[in-house]
Amino acid sequence: MGGEKRTVGDAWYAAKGDDDDVVLSSRVRLARNLANFPFPESCDDDEAVRVQNIVFDAFNHLENAEAYQSVPLAAVEPLGAKILSERGLFENNFGTGLVMRLDGISSCLVNCVDHVRLSSFAPGLSCNAVYASARELDAELQEKIQFAASYDFGYLTANALDSGSGMKSSVRVHLPSISYAGKINEIAAMAQEKGFLFSAPYGSGSRPGTSLGSIYQISTSQSVSGNEIDQLASVTAFAKNICESERKFRANYADNKSTPVRDMILRVFSTARFCMLMELREAIEVISSVKWGLDLGSVKGIKDFELSSLLYRIQSGHLGFLLKTGNFHFESDVADNEELKEKRLRAIIMQDAFKKISFVI
Repeated sequence: MGGEKRTVGDAWYAAKGDDDDVVLSSRVRLARNLANFPFPESCDDDEAVRVQNIVFDAFNHLENAEAYQSVPLAAVEPLGAKILSERGLFENNFGTGLVMRLDGISSCLVNCVDHVRLSSFAPGLSCNAVYASARELDAELQEKIQFAASYDFGYLTANALDSGSGMKSSVRVHLPSISYAGKINEIAAMAQEKGFLFSAPYGSGSRPGTSLGSIYQISTSQSVSGNEIDQLASVTAFAKNICESERKFRANYADNKSTPVRDMILRVFSTARFCMLMELREAIEVISSVKWGLDLGSVKGIKDFELSSLLYRIQSGHLGFLLKTGNFHFESDVADNEELKEKRLRAIIMQDAFKKISFVI
């Protein structure tokens, strides 16, 4: 079996972050629109092209222009679009163009709901860092592009709730202990009370009301009220509170209920370690269970950020890229079946990542 190739854009999610035993990643998005142009929904084709050309040209004249790549989305093949979507760079194929920083930390979606949507990402709980990254890029672009804004409403956006600062922030968290305790609904209610959206980024879990892999996303719901500093402080404080709750439940399981939890984790790991084929949903659950075991102190030989990175590496788009560009040799009854090849490669990648793992007795 050929080796896995490392692709551009892996850097940000393949690094250690603060509080990464609970917080997988942080993201900030800034919505902007060009002055003297209608919003994208009302743009005709010529206007959309002009907006895209202006934005691409602005990136081409940044001091570090070589760090960015501009891509018309019409030229992106379906596999590439799937990879970009898996990495959170765009959803539902909205937009006409995308500018990506080669290390994956920042991106700019053009002609989506708004003319410009800048996003920055970082591992762990890093809301202030991702905002600083997005704000620096925003300031550079504002030297070259006039964005629509008013004294009364701040930045003008297609959705009124996105106006003002134009910023939305989110954190992705891993909450297996809270989920196992049946307390997720309480966390969701707290999030809603504080004005946050509480969602399941990978879809629903096997138990009612849970998220696949016990992974949840906490996002601000609007930009129109409050400033950027207040919003960042609010998200960070709520994430810190959730970290404390998850660690409290985790410690209780480690001290008082370790055998049933360890048995569940060991069973899941054993299946992954020796299976031949693996579905995506199963892989996400396995990664979640192993990460829980690691954070409980029952597993060693792997790090939190390696497991967070693995969540991207086992996605269908990434595997499709590897199958297209790598030199793999599959079993004869797998080699001619694309679906089986994906499942086989996913199992191999998981097993390679887990080969140094051991359980603490």
